[in-house]
Amino acid sequence: MKGIVLAGGTATRLFPLTIVTNKHLLPIYDRPMIYYPIETLAGMGIREVMVIVGGKSVGDVVELLADGAHFGLDLTYRYQRGALGIAHAIGLARDFVGDEAFCCVLGDNILRGPALAPVAAAFEEGPWGAGTLLYRVADPERFGVAEVDAEGRVVGFEEKPARPKSDLIPIGVYFLRPDAFSVIDRLAPSGRGEFEITDVLNHYIPDGRLYSPIYDGHWADAGTVPSLLRAAELARDDDDAGRLAPPVDPPVG
Repeated sequence: MKGIVLAGGTATRLFPLTIVTNKHLLPIYDRPMIYYPIETLAGMGIREVMVIVGGKSVGDVVELLADGAHFGLDLTYRYQRGALGIAHAIGLARDFVGDEAFCCVLGDNILRGPALAPVAAAFEEGPWGAGTLLYRVADPERFGVAEVDAEGRVVGFEEKPARPKSDLIPIGVYFLRPDAFSVIDRLAPSGRGEFEITDVLNHYIPDGRLYSPIYDGHWADAGTVPSLLRAAELARDDDDAGRLAPPVDPPVG
């Protein structure tokens, strides 16, 4: 399985913090934000990762992460021109992915909990066409929301609804196979002018090929100032409990 980290966007919800720098370089407790999704993929046993960059300070992101050797990874990069949505960004990794399954993690997603290697293996070895982790939140209208039936099966996703049908959202960890690129090719932009990942996930629901376990760790999306603070608190709590490994040192020279 290969990995993708999405680290583009304009991050207007974090202005003025992001006027002159990339959101993913902002500190979350004792390390840059982008370290967390990198660590999430490494915890799945993934070793080849593409970082999709865009917006401000692209060179700084590359300088920070370099070739990924200090994470035990092999990193490559691709540039996304404009904020065209998660599905569009994933589409840029078509040649990198080849014929392998892959996992995409949003660069502002902070997951604190058990390593996800068993989850990744269950997707890769199973009959699933796509997958995401579900998580319960108090403000689902900020996100794509899962609609579930009486048995708890996902029957659809709705992007940022005014009246959410549940408190379960797909957080920014997506498992896909190469046939997802043909789904992305047929997408039309949403009312927000973006190619939505929820439209990709919806494609796999009718034939029962969507993998959607509920994540039982702690999660924050770090996309707003309150959630940026919440993410730092999660990392601090893990550090106090001895569960936060020291940040890796970037390469010198």
